[in-house]
Amino acid sequence: MSAIASADLTPLFTREFELCRVTADEHVIVLAEPTSRQDYVAAAFGAARGIGAHVAVITAPAGSASIEPSTHTGSGAGLASVLDDVVIQQALKGADVVIDLTREGFIHAPVQSDILAAGTRILFVCDAPDVLERNLGSPDDSIRVREGIDLIKASSTLRVTSAAGTDFTAVLTDSHPGGQKGFVDRPGSWDHWPSTMVMCWPTTSDGRIVIAPGDILLPFKEYARAEVVLDIADGRITSVGGGADAAFLERYFEDSGDEWARYLSHMGWGLMRSANWFSTAMYAKNELMGMEARAFAGNFLWSTGPHPFLQRESYAHLDIAMRGCTVRVDDTTVSDAGRLADADRLVGAEVS
Repeated sequence: MSAIASADLTPLFTREFELCRVTADEHVIVLAEPTSRQDYVAAAFGAARGIGAHVAVITAPAGSASIEPSTHTGSGAGLASVLDDVVIQQALKGADVVIDLTREGFIHAPVQSDILAAGTRILFVCDAPDVLERNLGSPDDSIRVREGIDLIKASSTLRVTSAAGTDFTAVLTDSHPGGQKGFVDRPGSWDHWPSTMVMCWPTTSDGRIVIAPGDILLPFKEYARAEVVLDIADGRITSVGGGADAAFLERYFEDSGDEWARYLSHMGWGLMRSANWFSTAMYAKNELMGMEARAFAGNFLWSTGPHPFLQRESYAHLDIAMRGCTVRVDDTTVSDAGRLADADRLVGAEVS
């Protein structure tokens, strides 16, 4: 793990902003809270200034409406102070670009959709500096993500199998496929630096998912130590079997008090070849969200809790990143035992 000094961050953010097509005539707002990384705030401000954009920093009071601690979990609703402040919301809607440096982001909050609908593009940044540098994207990532989205749109089923015993099928009809590519270069788009992945929101799924030792449980940022067997019927986890990790997940579902906690949410596969599977073990939990695990090339990522297309509002949001799975979309193998198939093939158009 390399150390990146604050002085090195401004050039790094500048390269990211170039991918985002930030221009001199645009208005950029850097959104932060008091506990945000101040070196990121300074780097984002300096990078935007260096490009010649109009830039301002908004620092809003901290505090999330989520049941989880606001430590880069990816499961919260974002800052309550912004959710309740229409003045700040209007400022964000008036910007061309928002650089979201808050600890939790607004991924699961309706206010983010409202801001995007105004044409603002939002880039969420929260992982550690060398994670950002190691996984800086490229324009080709748009092509690879678009290829995956188009494949899901044209297909009827996603099937996942593994040597550990996973045999799971999701129906892709009306599954609203999407993706992340690590930068925002189109009006009204949201993305996360770093990230390169394809995902969808199936309405139903069935089968068995076996979490193997070494798979990653997020937002806990823990590696599974023992096998966990999950049976799924009609998109709902009906049983959880195994040892200590299984008991931990079962207790989480129970304690959440959330009616949607056992229901499956989005799922897909990672495309980020630069990602390091073991980076989650190398940082304090408050230093990163764990995007290298979520977007690791060839993984199978699935989640529980919220489902915007089925009107399931939930903060009991788990992301489970699994290696060693074979992922097939109809007759097309996209990941073979955890390795991307046709990894160097680039076809299609840019993802919006």
